[in-house]
Amino acid sequence: MNTGKYVFAQVTSLFPLNDFNKCAAKYKGHHKIKHFTFWNQLMCMLFGQLSNRDSLSDLIVCLNTQRNTWYHLGMGTGISKSNLAYANENRDWRIFADYTNVLIDHAQKICRPNKDFSVIVEGNVYAVDSTTIELCMSIFCWAATFTGHKASIKMHTQLDIKKNIPSFIHVSNWSVHDVGILDMLKFEEGSFYILDRGYFDFIRLYSIHTSKAFFVTRLKGRINYSRV
Repeated sequence: MNTGKYVFAQVTSLFPLNDFNKCAAKYKGHHKIKHFTFWNQLMCMLFGQLSNRDSLSDLIVCLNTQRNTWYHLGMGTGISKSNLAYANENRDWRIFADYTNVLIDHAQKICRPNKDFSVIVEGNVYAVDSTTIELCMSIFCWAATFTGHKASIKMHTQLDIKKNIPSFIHVSNWSVHDVGILDMLKFEEGSFYILDRGYFDFIRLYSIHTSKAFFVTRLKGRINYSRV
């Protein structure tokens, strides 16, 4: 654990606190919060992810063995299962979403190019796709499918292939169609977007063209079209 706390401290030292405070201030995240702050919450959850904790109970048991390190690791002093559970359920998630975009922006500037990508193009290259994540229905009943037998959500991702890092992530209900995510993306001039057939829509593909970007996709069967 001693080695782990030093590694954790080195990792979190790369997280710009000022940028996080700006995200929190945007949504008034520090209003009426005196002890267990949003930053403390983030550090606790990040520690749980990096240490592969299975649950909040597992995380709290692990942290309780090292109470003297809480403050130095940025976790504050008011850590308990009830505090952490309440914070995760009731606090504004947009603060963490905006901060994620800040971290992605920082990472893109310092990431080395992916050596496995051998195609020489000047613009950025993005792959857009989604994956379905199945959940336990007894716990996540709000994510139940129309059949009533499974619970699931969708994670839509735009991956920067050159740098091998996601530049856009959106979690939605299972019923949201993939093609609708194109309405949320900001297409970069000169960039290339790789899409599968689930994103085939003439109007939306044309919006990529009008943004002076390019797309690569596969035609659906029985498409009636002519080249103009």
